[in-house]
Amino acid sequence: MSGFTTIEASRRLLESMEIAINNMIEEVKRPVDQDLSGSARKAELQSVKQTAIDCKDLIVQRQQLIELIKSLEESGEIGEQKDFSSGFAEKMSKR
Repeated sequence: MSGFTTIEASRRLLESMEIAINNMIEEVKRPVDQDLSGSARKAELQSVKQTAIDCKDLIVQRQQLIELIKSLEESGEIGEQKDFSSGFAEKMSKR
């Protein structure tokens, strides 16, 4: 596959993540149907909550991808000593 680079793929993924995050935010903002009651209302509220949690996770993943892109731009490779699975994500999860 010629022309494929990790940094370009990472940038395209970053753009797609931004679109997904915005879509999820709009979904969370949408009001819950007032005609629902009981288990149907509870299920819809749970869905909104899960979307918000998924969105937060995607934001953390986006930040890690930004750090990866910066590393690739600076050195042309992913540094062995860098751990993109912790740090920012751990700080954000404690909030």
